[in-house]
Amino acid sequence: MTSATPSAAPPGPNGSPGASGASASPASPAPSASRADRIGDAALDLLVERGMRGLTHRAVDERAGLPQGSTSNHARTRQALLETAVRRQVQLESQVLTPDELPGAAGPPGAAGPSGAAGPSGAARAAEGARDRPRDGAPDGAPGRTPDGAPGTAPGGPSEPAPHGPLDTDTLVDALSLALHHYLTDHRALLVSRYELALEATRRPELRAFFDAAGSVFHGPLVAMTAAAGSTEPERHALSLIAWCEGLMFSCAAGSFHAAVPSRAELRTGFEELLRGMLDGGTGPGRGESTGAAGDRGGRCRA
Repeated sequence: MTSATPSAAPPGPNGSPGASGASASPASPAPSASRADRIGDAALDLLVERGMRGLTHRAVDERAGLPQGSTSNHARTRQALLETAVRRQVQLESQVLTPDELPGAAGPPGAAGPSGAAGPSGAARAAEGARDRPRDGAPDGAPGRTPDGAPGTAPGGPSEPAPHGPLDTDTLVDALSLALHHYLTDHRALLVSRYELALEATRRPELRAFFDAAGSVFHGPLVAMTAAAGSTEPERHALSLIAWCEGLMFSCAAGSFHAAVPSRAELRTGFEELLRGMLDGGTGPGRGESTGAAGDRGGRCRA
């Protein structure tokens, strides 16, 4: 997985180019969106295009097509503007892979999952069950406390992952490889804006606290899914998965592999090697086999 095979990336949403093209805005402000979302979209757009120096209240007004002073009324300080950008970043990232897109998720109502039982797969249940619970200690306005009545997306904190049934390792590998492939092909601009905000957080302690609390929305589901796959140390293994994903995303978005994106099959192979290395030697229903009539997928993906 340290090497990537060049592949043509499809255009991202709103016409943004894929990984083989220049980064574009994460989401162009839509006139029908709420004012908060339009400001957040414009802020992320400017971060991708101009960097942190290009993010000003006036520039956001212009990019969002709002009357002058609108952004200042919504977010009076630069800290408030940055928090608006972080909040919108998390909302958009939570839409990269929805529960019904997860491999094995239920289709039409009543459709049977891979085990023959109706309803979503273990991966989908993990993602759904860990959402929509306010996280204690999250700053006001963080996910779960969004403005304008927007639905929250914060799960429970790392110490309280959502419980659910055993999760086959193959299903988890499929889910993770699909999500990462979405990021690298259709949502690469979101990675650029995330890195801009993360670097700024290293210089602003108040933003660091907000950024960390907002980002924890993705930690709980991963810990829950890792535990369901049979991990005896889900917190540590989730950290290893996150670190591996972050390294690969940075390499493909801004590092040495910025012009080459791994195929989903390659991503699946990498996740499978990593997860089976973590879970090797254990027994139980969470341990899936990668070969056989139902599988025979060791590193190959039917994308």
